[in-house]
Amino acid sequence: MAPIVSDIDIARPPDGVFAYATDPLRFKEWQRGIVGVRTEGTVGVGARCIITRRIAGSERSSTSEITEFSPPAAWAVHGIDGPIRADVKIRIEPRAGGSQSHLTISLDFAGFGAGKMILPMVVRQARKEVPQNCQKLKELLERVG
Repeated sequence: MAPIVSDIDIARPPDGVFAYATDPLRFKEWQRGIVGVRTEGTVGVGARCIITRRIAGSERSSTSEITEFSPPAAWAVHGIDGPIRADVKIRIEPRAGGSQSHLTISLDFAGFGAGKMILPMVVRQARKEVPQNCQKLKELLERVG
């Protein structure tokens, strides 16, 4: 399955966009469906976050591990448990001499066990939500600035 890719320009410098967009404790502010986040380890490669989402009326938790941490340009996580596992990449490029940013989010899923059956529904929902999440992120960051 092809990754879901969404990108957006944000009128904020890359370091601020990176700090906000990659902070798991802030995900709930700009991503739909998140009801809780817990982190394990020092921020960087190998740290984990446990995200609880409301999916189809019930709450489900999944664990992801940071696989790339290169402020302010690149960040990635890999899902390590659950029936649906996501690989998420965030890339941030400076624009306008570093006063603005171009953010790209790439999201890919794999289904395991019963997750294979619901994978198409999850992907369909994510295709709607990822651009909305990017827009919400932009609005929040530009409001602060």
